[in-house]
Amino acid sequence: MSVKRRDLVRYLEENGYRLLREGGNHSIYTNEDIVVPVKRHKDFDRITANELCKQAGLKPKY
Repeated sequence: MSVKRRDLVRYLEENGYRLLREGGNHSIYTNEDIVVPVKRHKDFDRITANELCKQAGLKPKY
């Protein structure tokens, strides 16, 4: 099962994250304490999406 990038970004933004900057291959999101790089792929596998949630200090959603 795959997770759409826009759904993952929406989940981060709903939990207080905002786009800090665009890197070469990543979009960098922050909540002023934690910085999370999100690759610019159309889809993520479920495991990667949940790892990004954990890295952001959020409950894994997928």
